[in-house]
Amino acid sequence: MTDLLQIFQHQYFSVIAGGVGGIVTAWLTQRILNRRGVFSYSVTHSRVGVTTEDPVFGNVAVTLNGQPISNLYFSTLEMKNESLNDYENVSVRVYTNDTKLMTEQTQLLDNPINLEWSEKYNKQLAIETGKTPTDAQWNIYNGQREYVIPIFNRNQVIRIAYLNSANSVTAPTIWLSIAVKGVKLKFKVPQNQILGVPQAQAAVVGILIGLIVLVALASLVSEPWAIALSAMAYGFSAQVPGAYAIKLIRRVREAIGG
Repeated sequence: MTDLLQIFQHQYFSVIAGGVGGIVTAWLTQRILNRRGVFSYSVTHSRVGVTTEDPVFGNVAVTLNGQPISNLYFSTLEMKNESLNDYENVSVRVYTNDTKLMTEQTQLLDNPINLEWSEKYNKQLAIETGKTPTDAQWNIYNGQREYVIPIFNRNQVIRIAYLNSANSVTAPTIWLSIAVKGVKLKFKVPQNQILGVPQAQAAVVGILIGLIVLVALASLVSEPWAIALSAMAYGFSAQVPGAYAIKLIRRVREAIGG
């Protein structure tokens, strides 16, 4: 028993055990992270114009290609691959029930590639030579779109924008869904950004960093006014170090994910 304890206490055994434990921990962490598949998306709406009869300003009319539009909006959807995996042939569906989707613009950001309609969607809208679109095809075109992303790498973003005609004066609602095994889609309310990071997150992390800095100052600086002045100065720009800290965490996370 004594010999066994001496082996466990030997420095070389500790180094080997620590190394093996680190390898096993890294492997398990990688397995867990690779199982995590998350896409997030947000939607923003901007009113372009409205057709109305105003007693003060008179009649105002909005038209698109010569057709009158009651409530014209420009809506933008953005979806980001927040997982640590890259995906192929991602099916994306956009749909609505209170506005008419019209002209569109699609883009894989930082890439010259535009999104293509899916084969299924193309077949639904296929028109025989010499014929015009049916009412059912117009309903499909105005109410939904379906795309395929050939390759969707980690941290990549797609952007889809529509001119659309809302059925009422309120802003339209447009949703997005995906068909990818093992991936969860989350809706995010659009937030103001600082250095590419949501301001709320940057502020929280910045405050935590500030508390650590404040403790360090209290132990190193004896003058209370200097501590108060430094804390006040930091408070005005706390979001900046918070944003950089979040970006650093993202970089480390990407490095772990390969």
